[in-house]
Amino acid sequence: MLRAHYKTGLVFFPAFDWAIDPTHPEREERLLYTQDQVFEEGLLDIEGIVEYKPDIVSEMDIKRVHFCVPDVFSVTTKSHFISAGGAVTMGRAVMEKQIERGFALVRPPGHHSMRVVHGNRGFCNINNEAILVEFLRRHYGVNKVAIVDTDCHHGDGTQDIYWHDPNTLFISIHQDGRTLYPGSGFTDELGGPNAYGTTVNIPLPPLTSDEGYLYTIEHVVLPILDEFKPDIIINSAGQDNHFTDPLTNMNFSAQGYADLTRMLKPDIAVLEGGYSIEGALPYVNTGIILALAGLDYKGVVEPGFDGARIRQSEDVTRAIRRIGEVVMNNWNNRHGMQAKIRGGREFIERRRNIMYDTDMIYEMQKDEIRICDDCAGALKIDSSADTGQHILGVHIPVNACARCDAAARAWFEKASEGPYDRAFLQDRPNDEYHEVVFKQR
Repeated sequence: MLRAHYKTGLVFFPAFDWAIDPTHPEREERLLYTQDQVFEEGLLDIEGIVEYKPDIVSEMDIKRVHFCVPDVFSVTTKSHFISAGGAVTMGRAVMEKQIERGFALVRPPGHHSMRVVHGNRGFCNINNEAILVEFLRRHYGVNKVAIVDTDCHHGDGTQDIYWHDPNTLFISIHQDGRTLYPGSGFTDELGGPNAYGTTVNIPLPPLTSDEGYLYTIEHVVLPILDEFKPDIIINSAGQDNHFTDPLTNMNFSAQGYADLTRMLKPDIAVLEGGYSIEGALPYVNTGIILALAGLDYKGVVEPGFDGARIRQSEDVTRAIRRIGEVVMNNWNNRHGMQAKIRGGREFIERRRNIMYDTDMIYEMQKDEIRICDDCAGALKIDSSADTGQHILGVHIPVNACARCDAAARAWFEKASEGPYDRAFLQDRPNDEYHEVVFKQR
Protein backbone atom coordinates (compact mmCIF):
# COMPACT_ATOMS: atom_id res chain seq x y z
CA MET A 1 0.00 0.00 0.00
CA LEU A 2 1.26 3.48 -0.93
CA ARG A 3 2.28 5.44 2.17
CA ALA A 4 2.97 9.17 2.57
CA HIS A 5 6.50 10.02 3.64
CA TYR A 6 5.09 13.01 5.57
CA LYS A 7 1.69 12.61 7.19
CA THR A 8 -0.43 15.24 5.48
CA GLY A 9 -3.80 16.72 6.41
CA LEU A 10 -6.31 18.21 3.98
CA VAL A 11 -9.32 20.44 4.52
CA PHE A 12 -11.84 21.15 1.75
CA PHE A 13 -14.33 24.01 2.04
CA PRO A 14 -15.89 25.16 -1.28
CA ALA A 15 -18.24 27.72 0.41
CA PHE A 16 -21.41 27.00 -1.56
CA ASP A 17 -23.21 29.98 -0.03
CA TRP A 18 -20.59 32.65 -0.85
CA ALA A 19 -19.93 34.19 -4.25
CA ILE A 20 -19.41 37.71 -5.52
CA ASP A 21 -21.80 36.79 -8.34
CA PRO A 22 -22.71 33.44 -9.96
CA THR A 23 -20.29 33.77 -12.88
CA HIS A 24 -17.42 35.43 -11.02
CA PRO A 25 -14.03 33.61 -11.29
CA GLU A 26 -13.92 33.32 -7.48
CA ARG A 27 -16.70 30.71 -7.07
CA GLU A 28 -17.18 27.27 -5.53
CA GLU A 29 -16.22 25.35 -8.70
CA ARG A 30 -12.61 26.35 -7.94
CA LEU A 31 -12.58 23.59 -5.33
CA LEU A 32 -15.21 21.19 -6.63
CA TYR A 33 -13.09 20.10 -9.61
CA THR A 34 -10.12 19.61 -7.28
CA GLN A 35 -12.20 17.49 -4.92
CA ASP A 36 -13.30 15.32 -7.82
CA GLN A 37 -9.69 14.89 -8.96
CA VAL A 38 -8.48 13.99 -5.46
CA PHE A 39 -11.18 11.35 -5.12
CA GLU A 40 -10.66 9.98 -8.64
CA GLU A 41 -6.89 9.67 -8.12
CA GLY A 42 -7.47 7.92 -4.79
CA LEU A 43 -5.27 10.34 -2.83
CA LEU A 44 -7.33 9.86 0.31
CA ASP A 45 -6.73 6.11 0.06
CA ILE A 46 -3.00 6.71 0.54
CA GLU A 47 -1.93 5.88 4.06
CA GLY A 48 -0.90 9.08 5.76
CA ILE A 49 -3.09 11.50 3.78
CA VAL A 50 -5.99 12.42 6.04
CA GLU A 51 -9.03 14.63 5.49
CA TYR A 52 -10.21 16.94 8.27
CA LYS A 53 -13.40 18.95 8.59
CA PRO A 54 -12.91 22.70 9.05
CA ASP A 55 -13.39 24.35 12.40
CA ILE A 56 -15.18 27.70 12.71
CA VAL A 57 -13.08 30.55 14.06
CA SER A 58 -14.45 32.77 16.81
CA GLU A 59 -15.12 36.47 16.60
CA MET A 60 -12.08 36.99 18.84
CA ASP A 61 -9.87 35.05 16.42
CA ILE A 62 -10.72 37.68 13.81
CA LYS A 63 -10.37 40.60 16.22
CA ARG A 64 -6.80 39.57 17.08
CA VAL A 65 -5.93 40.57 13.51
CA HIS A 66 -8.51 43.01 12.16
CA PHE A 67 -10.31 46.24 12.93
CA CYS A 68 -13.59 45.44 11.15
CA VAL A 69 -15.72 48.50 10.40
CA PRO A 70 -18.26 48.93 11.84
CA ASP A 71 -18.02 45.37 13.23
CA VAL A 72 -17.00 41.83 12.30
CA PHE A 73 -20.45 40.66 11.19
CA SER A 74 -20.93 43.63 8.85
CA VAL A 75 -18.00 42.58 6.67
CA THR A 76 -18.12 38.76 6.89
CA THR A 77 -20.40 35.80 6.30
CA LYS A 78 -20.38 32.38 7.94
CA SER A 79 -18.26 31.14 5.04
CA HIS A 80 -15.47 33.52 6.05
CA PHE A 81 -15.50 32.08 9.58
CA ILE A 82 -15.26 28.54 8.15
CA SER A 83 -12.60 29.36 5.55
CA ALA A 84 -10.33 30.87 8.21
CA GLY A 85 -11.31 27.94 10.42
CA GLY A 86 -9.99 25.48 7.84
CA ALA A 87 -6.57 27.13 8.07
CA VAL A 88 -6.72 26.99 11.87
CA THR A 89 -7.71 23.31 11.71
CA MET A 90 -4.51 22.54 9.81
CA GLY A 91 -2.47 24.67 12.19
CA ARG A 92 -3.83 22.92 15.25
CA ALA A 93 -3.25 19.47 13.73
CA VAL A 94 0.37 20.33 12.87
CA MET A 95 1.10 21.82 16.30
CA GLU A 96 -0.42 18.81 18.08
CA LYS A 97 1.63 16.47 15.84
CA GLN A 98 -1.40 14.69 14.39
CA ILE A 99 0.13 15.48 11.00
CA GLU A 100 3.46 16.84 9.75
CA ARG A 101 2.06 19.07 7.01
CA GLY A 102 -1.35 20.49 6.19
CA PHE A 103 -3.15 22.00 3.19
CA ALA A 104 -6.28 24.12 3.70
CA LEU A 105 -8.12 24.09 0.37
CA VAL A 106 -10.63 26.76 1.33
CA ARG A 107 -12.42 29.79 0.02
CA PRO A 108 -13.14 32.72 0.34
CA PRO A 109 -9.46 33.73 0.05
CA GLY A 110 -7.84 36.33 2.29
CA HIS A 111 -4.40 37.72 1.40
CA HIS A 112 -5.63 41.13 0.16
CA SER A 113 -7.39 41.80 3.47
CA MET A 114 -5.52 44.39 5.57
CA ARG A 115 -5.60 45.15 9.29
CA VAL A 116 -8.49 47.60 8.79
CA VAL A 117 -11.46 46.09 6.93
CA HIS A 118 -14.21 48.27 5.48
CA GLY A 119 -15.31 45.63 2.95
CA ASN A 120 -14.11 43.26 0.24
CA ARG A 121 -11.00 44.01 -1.79
CA GLY A 122 -9.37 41.62 -4.22
CA PHE A 123 -12.08 39.03 -3.38
CA CYS A 124 -10.91 39.06 0.29
CA ASN A 125 -12.66 40.14 3.51
CA ILE A 126 -10.56 38.64 6.31
CA ASN A 127 -7.01 37.32 6.17
CA ASN A 128 -6.94 33.54 6.69
CA GLU A 129 -3.17 33.27 7.09
CA ALA A 130 -2.91 36.10 9.62
CA ILE A 131 -5.78 34.67 11.65
CA LEU A 132 -3.94 31.33 11.62
CA VAL A 133 -0.64 32.92 12.69
CA GLU A 134 -2.14 34.83 15.60
CA PHE A 135 -4.12 31.77 16.69
CA LEU A 136 -0.88 29.77 16.81
CA ARG A 137 0.84 32.52 18.76
CA ARG A 138 -1.97 32.72 21.29
CA HIS A 139 -2.58 29.01 21.82
CA TYR A 140 0.78 27.37 21.08
CA GLY A 141 3.37 30.04 21.87
CA VAL A 142 4.71 30.22 18.31
CA ASN A 143 7.04 33.19 17.94
CA LYS A 144 8.91 33.51 14.62
CA VAL A 145 6.78 32.86 11.55
CA ALA A 146 7.53 32.97 7.83
CA ILE A 147 4.69 33.49 5.35
CA VAL A 148 5.71 32.82 1.76
CA ASP A 149 3.01 34.08 -0.60
CA THR A 150 3.24 32.46 -4.04
CA ASP A 151 -0.04 33.84 -5.41
CA CYS A 152 0.42 35.70 -8.69
CA HIS A 153 -0.99 38.86 -7.09
CA HIS A 154 1.00 40.73 -4.44
CA GLY A 155 -0.20 39.80 -0.94
CA ASP A 156 -0.71 43.42 0.07
CA GLY A 157 -3.10 42.59 2.91
CA THR A 158 -0.70 40.23 4.66
CA GLN A 159 2.10 42.72 4.06
CA ASP A 160 0.06 45.46 5.73
CA ILE A 161 -0.74 43.35 8.80
CA TYR A 162 2.91 42.37 9.37
CA TRP A 163 4.56 45.59 8.16
CA HIS A 164 5.64 46.44 11.71
CA ASP A 165 6.27 42.91 13.07
CA PRO A 166 9.95 41.87 13.22
CA ASN A 167 8.99 38.30 14.19
CA THR A 168 7.02 37.70 10.98
CA LEU A 169 8.96 37.31 7.75
CA PHE A 170 6.63 38.01 4.84
CA ILE A 171 7.90 37.03 1.38
CA SER A 172 5.70 37.65 -1.66
CA ILE A 173 6.60 36.26 -5.09
CA HIS A 174 4.23 37.76 -7.65
CA GLN A 175 3.77 39.21 -11.09
CA ASP A 176 5.23 42.72 -11.33
CA GLY A 177 2.74 45.20 -9.86
CA ARG A 178 3.13 47.49 -12.86
CA THR A 179 1.28 44.86 -14.88
CA LEU A 180 -1.25 43.39 -12.41
CA TYR A 181 -3.56 44.18 -9.48
CA PRO A 182 -3.02 45.47 -6.81
CA GLY A 183 -0.20 47.52 -8.31
CA SER A 184 2.17 47.08 -5.37
CA GLY A 185 4.84 44.72 -4.08
CA PHE A 186 8.03 46.38 -5.31
CA THR A 187 11.50 45.61 -4.02
CA ASP A 188 11.68 48.85 -2.01
CA GLU A 189 8.67 47.86 0.12
CA LEU A 190 10.65 46.48 3.05
CA GLY A 191 8.59 46.97 6.21
CA GLY A 192 8.20 49.53 8.96
CA PRO A 193 10.95 51.05 11.10
CA ASN A 194 10.75 48.31 13.76
CA ALA A 195 10.69 45.48 11.21
CA TYR A 196 12.69 46.82 8.30
CA GLY A 197 13.77 44.05 5.95
CA THR A 198 11.30 41.40 7.14
CA THR A 199 8.98 42.32 4.28
CA VAL A 200 10.49 40.87 1.10
CA ASN A 201 8.90 41.48 -2.29
CA ILE A 202 9.98 39.65 -5.43
CA PRO A 203 8.12 41.10 -8.44
CA LEU A 204 8.67 38.79 -11.42
CA PRO A 205 8.18 39.83 -15.05
CA PRO A 206 5.19 38.53 -17.05
CA LEU A 207 5.77 35.19 -18.79
CA THR A 208 7.98 33.84 -16.02
CA SER A 209 7.91 30.03 -16.23
CA ASP A 210 8.99 27.16 -13.98
CA GLU A 211 12.66 27.99 -14.44
CA GLY A 212 12.25 31.52 -13.05
CA TYR A 213 10.08 30.57 -10.09
CA LEU A 214 12.33 27.72 -9.00
CA TYR A 215 15.47 29.85 -9.46
CA THR A 216 13.89 32.44 -7.17
CA ILE A 217 13.04 29.85 -4.53
CA GLU A 218 16.53 28.34 -4.58
CA HIS A 219 18.64 31.49 -4.78
CA VAL A 220 16.53 34.06 -2.89
CA VAL A 221 13.75 32.59 -0.75
CA LEU A 222 15.58 29.62 0.81
CA PRO A 223 18.71 31.60 1.81
CA ILE A 224 16.53 34.22 3.52
CA LEU A 225 14.49 31.55 5.32
CA ASP A 226 17.67 29.80 6.43
CA GLU A 227 18.95 33.01 8.02
CA PHE A 228 15.62 34.03 9.57
CA LYS A 229 15.06 30.55 11.10
CA PRO A 230 11.26 30.61 11.54
CA ASP A 231 9.44 28.31 13.94
CA ILE A 232 6.91 27.56 11.21
CA ILE A 233 6.53 28.21 7.46
CA ILE A 234 3.14 29.02 5.95
CA ASN A 235 2.60 29.07 2.19
CA SER A 236 -0.12 31.33 0.81
CA ALA A 237 -0.58 28.92 -2.06
CA GLY A 238 -2.18 30.92 -4.83
CA GLN A 239 -2.33 29.05 -8.13
CA ASP A 240 -3.04 31.87 -10.57
CA ASN A 241 0.55 31.81 -11.87
CA HIS A 242 -0.54 28.93 -14.13
CA PHE A 243 -0.13 29.38 -17.88
CA THR A 244 -3.90 28.93 -18.42
CA ASP A 245 -5.10 31.35 -15.74
CA PRO A 246 -7.50 33.93 -17.24
CA LEU A 247 -6.52 36.80 -14.90
CA THR A 248 -2.71 36.75 -15.06
CA ASN A 249 0.21 36.54 -17.49
CA MET A 250 2.57 33.89 -16.14
CA ASN A 251 3.70 30.46 -17.44
CA PHE A 252 3.95 28.26 -14.35
CA SER A 253 2.92 24.59 -14.58
CA ALA A 254 1.56 21.89 -12.27
CA GLN A 255 5.01 20.29 -12.15
CA GLY A 256 6.49 23.66 -11.25
CA TYR A 257 4.06 24.12 -8.35
CA ALA A 258 4.89 20.66 -7.04
CA ASP A 259 8.64 21.34 -7.33
CA LEU A 260 8.20 24.66 -5.52
CA THR A 261 6.33 22.91 -2.70
CA ARG A 262 9.01 20.22 -2.42
CA MET A 263 11.72 22.87 -2.16
CA LEU A 264 9.88 25.22 0.20
CA LYS A 265 8.75 22.47 2.62
CA PRO A 266 5.90 24.49 4.15
CA ASP A 267 4.35 23.25 7.37
CA ILE A 268 0.96 24.59 6.28
CA ALA A 269 -0.32 25.68 2.88
CA VAL A 270 -3.46 27.79 2.55
CA LEU A 271 -5.17 28.18 -0.82
CA GLU A 272 -5.44 31.70 -2.22
CA GLY A 273 -6.18 32.54 -5.87
CA GLY A 274 -6.33 30.41 -9.01
CA TYR A 275 -9.05 30.76 -11.63
CA SER A 276 -8.33 28.20 -14.35
CA ILE A 277 -10.97 26.00 -12.78
CA GLU A 278 -10.81 22.93 -15.02
CA GLY A 279 -7.50 23.20 -16.86
CA ALA A 280 -5.19 23.91 -13.94
CA LEU A 281 -6.51 23.68 -10.39
CA PRO A 282 -7.23 19.92 -10.19
CA TYR A 283 -3.73 19.14 -11.45
CA VAL A 284 -1.89 21.83 -9.52
CA ASN A 285 -3.56 20.85 -6.26
CA THR A 286 -2.88 17.18 -6.87
CA GLY A 287 0.81 17.97 -7.44
CA ILE A 288 0.98 20.10 -4.29
CA ILE A 289 -0.67 17.39 -2.16
CA LEU A 290 1.72 14.72 -3.42
CA ALA A 291 4.72 17.02 -2.87
CA LEU A 292 3.59 17.83 0.68
CA ALA A 293 3.27 14.11 1.37
CA GLY A 294 6.73 13.43 -0.07
CA LEU A 295 5.38 11.27 -2.88
CA ASP A 296 6.21 11.07 -6.59
CA TYR A 297 4.29 13.66 -8.61
CA LYS A 298 5.99 13.31 -11.98
CA GLY A 299 2.88 11.82 -13.55
CA VAL A 300 0.80 14.94 -12.86
CA VAL A 301 0.49 16.80 -16.16
CA GLU A 302 -2.30 19.20 -17.06
CA PRO A 303 -4.05 19.28 -20.47
CA GLY A 304 -2.30 21.44 -23.05
CA PHE A 305 1.07 21.46 -21.31
CA ASP A 306 3.94 22.16 -23.73
CA GLY A 307 7.16 23.00 -21.92
CA ALA A 308 8.87 24.41 -24.99
CA ARG A 309 5.98 26.73 -25.78
CA ILE A 310 5.79 28.29 -22.32
CA ARG A 311 9.54 28.44 -21.62
CA GLN A 312 10.63 31.91 -20.54
CA SER A 313 12.83 34.05 -22.79
CA GLU A 314 16.42 34.98 -22.07
CA ASP A 315 15.29 38.55 -21.36
CA VAL A 316 12.93 37.27 -18.67
CA THR A 317 15.70 35.12 -17.20
CA ARG A 318 18.08 38.10 -17.02
CA ALA A 319 15.39 40.27 -15.42
CA ILE A 320 14.70 37.63 -12.75
CA ARG A 321 18.39 37.39 -11.88
CA ARG A 322 18.64 41.18 -11.55
CA ILE A 323 15.60 41.27 -9.28
CA GLY A 324 17.07 38.49 -7.14
CA GLU A 325 20.31 40.47 -6.74
CA VAL A 326 18.38 43.55 -5.60
CA VAL A 327 16.34 41.56 -3.10
CA MET A 328 19.39 39.84 -1.61
CA ASN A 329 21.27 43.16 -1.41
CA ASN A 330 18.34 44.66 0.51
CA TRP A 331 18.25 41.66 2.83
CA ASN A 332 21.96 41.71 3.53
CA ASN A 333 21.98 45.46 4.21
CA ARG A 334 18.68 45.71 6.08
CA HIS A 335 20.12 46.65 9.49
CA GLY A 336 22.04 49.65 8.20
CA MET A 337 19.08 50.76 6.10
CA GLN A 338 16.78 50.45 9.14
CA ALA A 339 18.93 52.84 11.16
CA LYS A 340 18.70 55.43 8.37
CA ILE A 341 14.91 55.36 8.09
CA ARG A 342 14.52 55.67 11.87
CA GLY A 343 16.64 58.80 11.92
CA GLY A 344 16.53 59.14 15.72
CA ARG A 345 12.78 59.77 15.76
CA GLU A 346 10.36 58.48 18.40
CA PHE A 347 7.34 58.13 16.08
CA ILE A 348 6.94 57.71 12.32
CA GLU A 349 3.75 58.34 10.34
CA ARG A 350 2.55 56.79 7.09
CA ARG A 351 -0.36 57.98 4.94
CA ARG A 352 -2.11 55.86 2.31
CA ASN A 353 -5.14 55.80 0.04
CA ILE A 354 -6.68 52.32 -0.25
CA MET A 355 -9.20 51.18 -2.86
CA TYR A 356 -11.64 48.33 -2.22
CA ASP A 357 -12.04 47.27 -5.83
CA THR A 358 -14.79 44.71 -5.20
CA ASP A 359 -17.02 46.81 -2.92
CA MET A 360 -15.96 50.16 -4.47
CA ILE A 361 -15.01 51.76 -1.16
CA TYR A 362 -12.31 54.43 -0.92
CA GLU A 363 -10.33 54.60 2.34
CA MET A 364 -7.90 57.24 3.59
CA GLN A 365 -5.55 55.98 6.27
CA LYS A 366 -2.86 57.43 8.50
CA ASP A 367 -0.88 55.23 10.85
CA GLU A 368 1.70 56.08 13.49
CA ILE A 369 4.21 53.64 14.97
CA ARG A 370 6.35 54.13 18.06
CA ILE A 371 10.01 53.38 17.31
CA CYS A 372 11.16 50.65 19.69
CA ASP A 373 14.13 48.32 20.09
CA ASP A 374 12.32 46.10 22.59
CA CYS A 375 9.09 45.15 20.78
CA ALA A 376 7.12 45.64 17.57
CA GLY A 377 5.94 49.06 18.76
CA ALA A 378 2.63 50.66 19.68
CA LEU A 379 0.56 51.32 16.55
CA LYS A 380 -2.42 53.58 15.93
CA ILE A 381 -4.41 53.82 12.71
CA ASP A 382 -6.74 56.68 11.76
CA SER A 383 -9.03 55.32 9.02
CA SER A 384 -11.89 57.08 7.24
CA ALA A 385 -13.88 55.78 4.29
CA ASP A 386 -16.36 57.26 1.86
CA THR A 387 -19.01 55.09 3.52
CA GLY A 388 -18.97 57.76 6.24
CA GLN A 389 -17.14 55.60 8.79
CA HIS A 390 -14.20 57.14 10.67
CA ILE A 391 -12.39 54.96 13.21
CA LEU A 392 -9.29 54.86 15.36
CA GLY A 393 -7.60 51.49 15.74
CA VAL A 394 -4.90 50.99 18.39
CA HIS A 395 -2.69 47.89 18.48
CA ILE A 396 -0.57 46.69 21.40
CA PRO A 397 1.80 43.99 20.07
CA VAL A 398 2.12 40.54 21.65
CA ASN A 399 5.39 41.16 23.49
CA ALA A 400 4.86 44.86 24.12
CA CYS A 401 7.34 46.70 26.33
CA ALA A 402 6.00 48.90 29.13
CA ARG A 403 6.52 52.15 27.20
CA CYS A 404 4.70 50.97 24.08
CA ASP A 405 1.90 49.52 26.21
CA ALA A 406 1.47 52.89 27.95
CA ALA A 407 1.60 54.85 24.67
CA ALA A 408 -1.09 52.66 23.08
CA ARG A 409 -3.43 52.90 26.08
CA ALA A 410 -3.04 56.67 26.16
CA TRP A 411 -4.02 56.90 22.48
CA PHE A 412 -7.11 54.81 23.09
CA GLU A 413 -8.15 56.79 26.17
CA LYS A 414 -7.89 60.07 24.25
CA ALA A 415 -9.88 58.83 21.24
CA SER A 416 -13.01 60.65 22.44
CA GLU A 417 -11.21 63.94 21.75
CA GLY A 418 -10.91 63.09 18.05
CA PRO A 419 -13.37 63.02 15.12
CA TYR A 420 -14.01 59.28 15.36
CA ASP A 421 -17.22 57.26 15.21
CA ARG A 422 -15.54 54.35 17.00
CA ALA A 423 -12.26 53.41 18.61
CA PHE A 424 -10.85 49.89 18.85
CA LEU A 425 -8.03 48.50 20.99
CA GLN A 426 -6.24 45.23 20.17
CA ASP A 427 -4.61 44.31 23.48
CA ARG A 428 -2.53 41.33 22.40
CA PRO A 429 -0.58 40.76 25.65
CA ASN A 430 -3.90 40.15 27.45
CA ASP A 431 -5.70 38.75 24.40
CA GLU A 432 -8.46 41.34 24.77
CA TYR A 433 -10.33 43.57 22.35
CA HIS A 434 -12.05 46.77 23.40
CA GLU A 435 -14.41 49.02 21.50
CA VAL A 436 -15.93 52.42 22.24
CA VAL A 437 -18.73 53.85 20.07
CA PHE A 438 -18.96 57.63 19.89
CA LYS A 439 -21.44 57.99 17.00
CA GLN A 440 -23.93 55.59 15.44
CA ARG A 441 -24.32 55.60 11.65
